Amino acid sequence: METFDTAFIQPRDRDAWRELFDGYAAFYGVPMNDAIADRVWGWLMDPDHVLEGLVVRAGEDRPVGFAHVRACPRPLGGCEVGFLDDMFVAPEARGSGAADALFGHLRSLARERGWPAIRWVTQHFNTRGRGFYDRYTGGPSDFIMYQWKQA
Repeated sequence: METFDTAFIQPRDRDAWRELFDGYAAFYGVPMNDAIADRVWGWLMDPDHVLEGLVVRAGEDRPVGFAHVRACPRPLGGCEVGFLDDMFVAPEARGSGAADALFGHLRSLARERGWPAIRWVTQHFNTRGRGFYDRYTGGPSDFIMYQWKQA
């Protein structure tokens, strides 16, 4: 396995992030355009916005993956947990340890911020991702996610 560095996303990561973000959108079959990507990038660069971004790179190379994370209230616990909105590793970097490096940084961030858990959802067809997640969690939770789309 290679050695990877993770860090909060920086302005210099914009082009690499966009390429990865486009790959992420394509994986899920979601059309991507400049307006959406620019809005998300703006959120990531805004220190007052709840969404934060991490990137993973081998040394000083271009990022090969990202994670978007935010604090999420958990009323029954009277606390916040971390919510991993998005995670993507370039196909050529999968299995290299890049995703493990991102999860290591997420674990440190959770400890630092007092989050007792990190939650996320993934599509049922994300077989490779689910296999990776199972290594950390032991398997999916017993919750079922619903989405109510508004017209």
